[in-house]
Amino acid sequence: MRCLGLDLGSKRIGVALCDPDERVATPLTVVERGKSRTEDHAKIHSLLTEYEAEAVVVGLPLNMSSKVTAAAQSAITETEQLRLALAVPVHLYDERLTTVTAERSLIALDMRADARRRVVDKVAAAVMLQSFIDHRRNQRQSDAP
Repeated sequence: MRCLGLDLGSKRIGVALCDPDERVATPLTVVERGKSRTEDHAKIHSLLTEYEAEAVVVGLPLNMSSKVTAAAQSAITETEQLRLALAVPVHLYDERLTTVTAERSLIALDMRADARRRVVDKVAAAVMLQSFIDHRRNQRQSDAP
C-alpha cells in the first residue's frame, strides 16, 4: 500500500512517499503552510491523488518521556481533521528524533545549513514513514504462523 508520510510543522509540512510494497520511504516535497488548514489539507489531498496513495501517516511529536506536548496535541487535532477531509485511513505514528536523525544525515552529506533547512522536513517525514512501514512489516512477520 502506498502511503504518504507527513511531518506537520507550523510553517511547513514535510511529505514523504513509500513504494506500493511498503519497502522504502523517500522524501517527496515540502508544503508551505497556507492561510488555513483547509487549504493545507487540499494540497495534501492533491498529493494523495497524484501519487495514488492509499493511506496517510502523520508524525506524532511526543517528548522523550512519551508525554503529549502542545505540538503533539496540535498534531492529534490536525490528524482528526485530516480523517474528516480525506477518504483514506490516517494513522498517527511516533516521530521522536526524526528531525534530529534527518539533520544528522544531511550534515553527514556536508550539506550547508541553508540547503538543509529547505529539505529537512521532507527527510524527517521519510525517516518517520520508514519507521512506520518497518514496524508494520515486523508485525506482519511476527503474526505469521
